[in-house]
Amino acid sequence: MVKHIILWKLKDEFNNDEVKRGIKESLEELLGVIPGLIEIKVQIEKLESSKNADVMLYSVFESEKALKEYAVHPAHVKVADTKVRPFTQTRSCIDFIEK
Repeated sequence: MVKHIILWKLKDEFNNDEVKRGIKESLEELLGVIPGLIEIKVQIEKLESSKNADVMLYSVFESEKALKEYAVHPAHVKVADTKVRPFTQTRSCIDFIEK
């Protein structure tokens, strides 16, 4: 299985619960839509000590190929272009195979 984890820092003017919920709901709705996506969770609640990120995506794919297909899948691209990218200032990502 391949793990795909992203941390986003939101633009100050969009760092609010409405934007965070929109990101969470839109990304989590991709489960069952994109082949090879096994699990997807978006964390929007955090401790005050978490200063470097506002939103976390945790997702699991059946293979590296499935992750690559997810990246260009029209449903994912639509969510990224309308619910994520316009509101974020930075993105950090790590992908790995869990052994």
